[in-house]
Amino acid sequence: MSGLADSRHRQEGPARGRPRSEAVERAILEGVVKLLEEGVPLAELSIERIARTAGVGKATIYRRWSGKEELFVDVMRAAEPPDLELPGTSMRDDLVALLEQLRQRGLMTRSSAVLHNVYAQMKSSPKIWAAYHATVVEPRRRLQVEVLRRGQESGQLRADLDVELMNDLFVGPMLLRTVMHPDADLPEGLSEQLVDTLLEGLRPTSSPPVSSSPT
Repeated sequence: MSGLADSRHRQEGPARGRPRSEAVERAILEGVVKLLEEGVPLAELSIERIARTAGVGKATIYRRWSGKEELFVDVMRAAEPPDLELPGTSMRDDLVALLEQLRQRGLMTRSSAVLHNVYAQMKSSPKIWAAYHATVVEPRRRLQVEVLRRGQESGQLRADLDVELMNDLFVGPMLLRTVMHPDADLPEGLSEQLVDTLLEGLRPTSSPPVSSSPT
């Protein structure tokens, strides 16, 4: 989980506040990671302890984050692979990119004992999980649904099916392999295979065969 601050700023743009804020925020984020790597449970990660580890005052943290939940969401976002920009060449390609992000996050969680442990603890903390879900999970889901909705409008998907249900059909198999069956294979090409298989049944019957590029 090294290089968290650099990853975070690649995802979210310039640091907030004065120029030196970037260094301060990096110290705070890395302070949280240091405590996690030392095995400190989430329940014991108080703002006071984080501030002491990062070498800053509590007020410095509260100027940037409203509380531990918001700070921890930023730590988790930085630890995960950054969200990729969708190619926009076709609905199929956008869906593949979205599933590939899930696959990459699954691989990273498997390779990092700390990250795996933190995810497990996070789900047992209602406040932190709610903050992570609202800030990270739900925006990703809205994007997935919007890609499918645009596919319906352009005639690439059946118009008689609910987009929320279709989203579950696309995302569900990848989540099953990454979350429910952590030992399941996550090979390269899995995202393409899932998308192409589902599109065979979900595209209108008059549509041409699935293609990775627009005709």
